[in-house]
Formats: sequence, C-alpha cells, structure tokens
Amino acid sequence: MNTQLKLGLTLLFGIALGAVGMQALQAEQEITRNVLQHSDLTGTTTTEVYMTEITAPPGSVFPRHIHHGDEFTYVLQGSAEVDIAGEGAKTFKAGDTIHVTRETVHGGKVTGDAPLKLLAVHIVDKGKPLADPVK
Repeated sequence: MNTQLKLGLTLLFGIALGAVGMQALQAEQEITRNVLQHSDLTGTTTTEVYMTEITAPPGSVFPRHIHHGDEFTYVLQGSAEVDIAGEGAKTFKAGDTIHVTRETVHGGKVTGDAPLKLLAVHIVDKGKPLADPVK
C-alpha cells in the first residue's frame, strides 16, 4: 500500500472517530442548574427565593412544568423557544427577560448553535418543590 493511501485512510479514520466522539460528548451534556442563592423571603414565613444559573446545550428540551410561585428569568446567552400556557410559543434571546406567573404551565427548547445560559429568580411557596412536572 502506498504512503499517500495510508495517510489518506488514517486521516479518514481520524475524522470519523472525531465525529463519533463529538456525538457522544453532546449526548452526555445535560441541562445544569447551579443554585447561586437560596433564602427565606423577609416579611413572611411562607415564601422562599432561589437565584439559579441554568445552562443547556443546543437542542436541549425543558419539559413542561410549573412553579409554586413566580419565575423571573434573564437570558444571558443563546436563545430558546418558550411555550407559556395562555401566551403561546415565543423566542427569547440574550438580553430578553421572561416572567412566568404562579403555577402557569411552561416549557421550551434551546434554539440555535450556542448553549443557553439563564439567570432565574424563583419566588415560591416554602416547603414545596421548586418545580413540578406536568403531563
């Protein structure tokens, strides 16, 4: 076998291996939630506040869910299509804000090629889960 053919086959094998590795890496990436701050809301014994950074790779899906209180979100990076019950699907991009009222069903999907990064503040009922899935 000549040297050019060997080099070409080696290069082709390397490209194929790299593509498979990238697909495996992307499949392992998940939505991450990092609680930056969590505290009781002053002036009440029934409410707490979460400040969370959420990161999601392209194509990620946020299943439909509710919060037992209000959610205020700022899009730091990327874009997402968010479906809020009663409002329909809207696209949000870096610099946009989202407000979802108490127990309103919502979910979404990361759009575009960039990861999505959000800063979310939830003001919710104390002792209840931060989010409950909706069928």
